Amino acid sequence: MAKVKITGHASGSGVLTITAPNTSTDRTVTLPDATGTLLNSDGSGASLTSLPIQNRPSASPIIINGAMNVAQRGTSFAHPDSNGNNFTVDRFNINTGAIGVYTSTQESLTSGAAFNAGFKKAARIDCTTAQASPAGGDYFYAEYKIEAQDCSAFKKGTSAAETMTVAFWVKSNKTGTSQLTVKDGDNDRICAGTYAISVANTWEHKVINIAADTTGAFNNDNGAGYIFEWWLGGGSTYTSGTAPTSWEARADGDRGANNLAINDNTANDWAITGLQVEVGTYTAATLPPFQHRSYGEELALCQRYYQYYNGNYQIHPGRTISGNRMDLSYHFPVQMRATPSLEAHDISSIFFDGGTSFNPDSPSVSLVHGSIDGFMVRRTCTESFGANLVATHQVNFLRFSAEL
Repeated sequence: MAKVKITGHASGSGVLTITAPNTSTDRTVTLPDATGTLLNSDGSGASLTSLPIQNRPSASPIIINGAMNVAQRGTSFAHPDSNGNNFTVDRFNINTGAIGVYTSTQESLTSGAAFNAGFKKAARIDCTTAQASPAGGDYFYAEYKIEAQDCSAFKKGTSAAETMTVAFWVKSNKTGTSQLTVKDGDNDRICAGTYAISVANTWEHKVINIAADTTGAFNNDNGAGYIFEWWLGGGSTYTSGTAPTSWEARADGDRGANNLAINDNTANDWAITGLQVEVGTYTAATLPPFQHRSYGEELALCQRYYQYYNGNYQIHPGRTISGNRMDLSYHFPVQMRATPSLEAHDISSIFFDGGTSFNPDSPSVSLVHGSIDGFMVRRTCTESFGANLVATHQVNFLRFSAEL
């Protein structure tokens, strides 16, 4: 029979009591074959280490479309050598300032470490026209924004401010050190962390810790709160400083101090997937698992910022007003972040009651009476026709944007 030995402190006077079972059936207690503290006096178990993580601390993922599955605009775009914001996958923006020409795509994954980790899509950028010597004010970074009212868990601007962990899978043909800069959209402050591409053309998982900031609380509104910038290139205006590991007033020279200079050769590329942001400080070993939403859930969240209505030439009711204008109303399936702009459209023939077809001359389309819940699109023509007639609109597509 095994021996049980309980030894107390030499000067201790307490009594260790083992309560007898409340049943005649034997009870077995197995202790681990190791030394250490099992539980704190409050029963919290905070002293336990190296246990598998079962649940993430947050109730739901902070990042929308972190697996890069939703791409309402399309799956491949060319970005000219000019200043511009260009989305490929939803919520993930390519921000360029006259620093070369690029193609961005929603890449399908079929192998590699990121694929094995459960990711089937990625956002990819390829340089197609290089700019090896960018001007001082040129810039090039991928960007993700969170609404300020969704950043409350970090308690920024309070004495109880929380640290942040940003994790993602990344791949590039270029090895070297690059930088993730986190901006405060309300208070114009920045903090950053670096990551290394160690092996070319290989998916690698990166975990970056961002310091807590007790200065500058976010507004409780639908404007930009945290803004994440993955710097890929830039001129001296953005690359002359040092990555700040504590929060500071924005200094542009620090924002892109470390970057891969994807702009310097047409052979260069960069891709990302599996983006997650957590409250608190984690390592690769302790990071909570990525939570995959269903495609339907992810799409509905993305539609708060962008909606692509694919009518496929469906017929919609409307009416004519003031002799030369025709209105079409539509209710959004998801309430948008703000009153959207009509980004693109294709509305063709108009049919009046009685089956008479009418194709207006020189029509223009505008968004009127827009709101976060729906819109009214108006077609204005050069010629006049009867007002208050029942009209139907033949719609191919409508695209609305309320991006941050």
